[in-house]
Amino acid sequence: MKDKNVIITGGSRGIGLAAAELFAEKGANLALCATGAETLAKAKENLSKHGVKIYTQAVDISKATEAQNFIDNAVEFLGGVDVLVNNAGIARDNLAVRLSEEDWDAVINVNLKGAFFTSKAALKHMMKKRAGSIINLTSIVGQSGNAGQVNYSASKAGLIGVTKTLAKEFASRNIRVNAVAPGFVETEMTQNIKPEVKEGLLEAIPLHRFASAQDIAKAILFLAGEDASYITGQILAVNGGLYI
Repeated sequence: MKDKNVIITGGSRGIGLAAAELFAEKGANLALCATGAETLAKAKENLSKHGVKIYTQAVDISKATEAQNFIDNAVEFLGGVDVLVNNAGIARDNLAVRLSEEDWDAVINVNLKGAFFTSKAALKHMMKKRAGSIINLTSIVGQSGNAGQVNYSASKAGLIGVTKTLAKEFASRNIRVNAVAPGFVETEMTQNIKPEVKEGLLEAIPLHRFASAQDIAKAILFLAGEDASYITGQILAVNGGLYI
């Protein structure tokens, strides 16, 4: 990864930040986006110790023009793009009969449309050099479904379809497109799970623990690198055996 150029959406915290840390440790230059400028500034400060180039921009990737602008700015700053990690995502959970149109649209727009917009923008640059790797962050619930998460599950299942389709469309240009499907991860999004629910989940996971953000970051790094050079269109499940 040394001197490679890596773009990560939702890169200011959680899995995105863990991936950024791992790529930076390997010598990759970074471009990170998130919705909050303050969290991006903090992430940039923490990552600067690695001595790599770092570009940050506050962006709403659900808007095509903003996603395009971010990718173009990142490519100009870094000098190219080798890897795109579509990590940005939100959750607004509720039972289907109670879910509002606003919450449906918000989750689909960020998780699915946003990942498509950034991929479309990055692919234009990757096609010119006939090389690149895109890693989408889907989810175990995109494979299995989950009560109370119809919008989130739909967005992540849709991202699996995007992954497989883009892999077929761009393989001839030596661009690989894969996805990581985490199970439950110790991040801010899972800290609010009720203790009794968390205990039940841990009982259901064969490895009897939630993943760390670093566990997921290692899978992302693998798919991005040369060790995965003959892998495309695949969904790498990192869920502790919860869904097999």
